[in-house]
Amino acid sequence: MQGKVVILGAGHVGSHVASALVAGRICREIVLVDKIPGKAAAQAMDVADSLDKALGRITVRAGAYADCADADVTVCAIGKPREPGQTRLDLLGDSVRMVRELAEQLRPAGVGGLVVSITNPCDIIADCLRRALGMEHTRCFGTGTLLDTARLRRVLSEQTGAAGSAIDAVVLGEHGDSSMIPFSAVRISGKPAAEAPGFDPEAALERTHRIGMDIIEGKGSTEFGIGRAAALLIRAILTDSHQVMPLSVAPEGEYRVSGIHCGVPCRVGRSGIEEIIELPLTPEEMQALHHSAEVLQKHTAIANSI
Repeated sequence: MQGKVVILGAGHVGSHVASALVAGRICREIVLVDKIPGKAAAQAMDVADSLDKALGRITVRAGAYADCADADVTVCAIGKPREPGQTRLDLLGDSVRMVRELAEQLRPAGVGGLVVSITNPCDIIADCLRRALGMEHTRCFGTGTLLDTARLRRVLSEQTGAAGSAIDAVVLGEHGDSSMIPFSAVRISGKPAAEAPGFDPEAALERTHRIGMDIIEGKGSTEFGIGRAAALLIRAILTDSHQVMPLSVAPEGEYRVSGIHCGVPCRVGRSGIEEIIELPLTPEEMQALHHSAEVLQKHTAIANSI
């Protein structure tokens, strides 16, 4: 275990990120910061109660924006949860205003390490936060389609009966309803997906898009999945693993996309985004990715006008 992680926002998502970090013994220090200090303190105590045998080896506490100055990773988990029927894009106005206020608080103290944004709409807010903080695109990025990819693998496992560990697949584009799946690159038990019994690409895409809303309609918020996804990303950063993950970054011409944040496969390590991996997409897949990029471009422009 090594590293200090500051989580901004001690609500459902932020607290579950902290819990997943503790469960995975991923870092040495976890600091929760919230606009309601008492809430951050209560969440920190509750998470600390789960330490068990790691007690004394991991510190979980409430803190302040100044803690970001020497953090290895700062996680932005502020914002309002989606209501049933809302898309992530419906949260745009409130989230932009919150993130800009946050940046005003962070700039005086400075942000020493990397910034990972979870706040929805993930891609657009990652772009807004990066610009507001004046950070390089390699050091400020979003979880993007990391959670979507976990959901896709579960869907494909349910369709085909293959173990999740035997499925190599990724979701690209928006963390949202316009995301796409490059099925030409999907491998199930080492073979093209089309050879797997029960494989249904249209149903897989529809179900992957729908899972988040089903969770919200059933219990009011998503939390465990994104908490685990963020913790895995933070582990990859702190261990300098150079792992490839689908994250919301700002491409500079890769996939013929630029000027926005978009979910694409990235090699990530302690210094941040090391490389964007370009998959060999079919013309139809590239068209679908560009459609998603156009949705993000439109809403990024709206965000910039707020």
